[in-house]
Amino acid sequence: MIDPAHVITQLGNVAFGTQLEKFGISRATLARHVAKGKIDRIRSGVFAVPGLKPSIREAIAHGGALTCTSVLRSHGVWVLHEGTEPHVWMGASGRARTHANCSCVSHYYRGDPPLGTASLEQALLHLYRCQGEEAFFAAFESAWKLRLLSRAARSRIRAALPTSARWIIDIAQPDADSGLESLLRLRLHLVGVRLDCQVEISTVGKVDFVIGGRLILEADGKKNHDGASMRHKDLVRDAAASALGYETLRFDYAQVVHDWPTVRAAIIGALNRLRDHA
Repeated sequence: MIDPAHVITQLGNVAFGTQLEKFGISRATLARHVAKGKIDRIRSGVFAVPGLKPSIREAIAHGGALTCTSVLRSHGVWVLHEGTEPHVWMGASGRARTHANCSCVSHYYRGDPPLGTASLEQALLHLYRCQGEEAFFAAFESAWKLRLLSRAARSRIRAALPTSARWIIDIAQPDADSGLESLLRLRLHLVGVRLDCQVEISTVGKVDFVIGGRLILEADGKKNHDGASMRHKDLVRDAAASALGYETLRFDYAQVVHDWPTVRAAIIGALNRLRDHA
């Protein structure tokens, strides 16, 4: 007798009952295996192996496919939004199903959701519609940096965006080491400031950004610069940069994300000072 759990595993750990019937697995057999705990019934007509990832299980129970930030995080892509609730692609006219402890964010976007998860490309496009240009730009650069987006994929994503938003793809680069750096690049672009990324400076090392050949910007992530040891290394680098004639501005995650007007004013002020003393 064919083992339903084995077939479901071969189909990607989740399957419709109609798919399983084509392998000669009857509804009665599925019911017996569910009762024995060998497979799970996620919702009517959909079955999975017990080890299915909880977020995918929840999306299917909700009636759609995992997408947006939920898919991007699973690929290691940097996302701006800190919430962990499942984002679920329902299609344009899907119906959210009632299920236990639901915290899902429904995306009623066109197309037919697959059983399981949306593709990385689709998740990025859903992120644009869900959270806007900044979140999309940071995630897009992160995915590119991770070599998850081929040239063809980048072209498809650009074509799928509204015409008014395609400039975001045109200024993107694969050299940002974090989403914070991507946010700085985008926000400074909007005020007419050009910067060079990941610049190697003798006696200093690699810095996040250099503007105008004299101003160094460092964007410190939430975890990257905690502790006295890292703080000491930063001070040593800043002193070495100062000896070479650079001014250094260093901002942390909270400043860049939640207090951008202050960060922008500091950068513009430093550029004006350097320009006045040139």
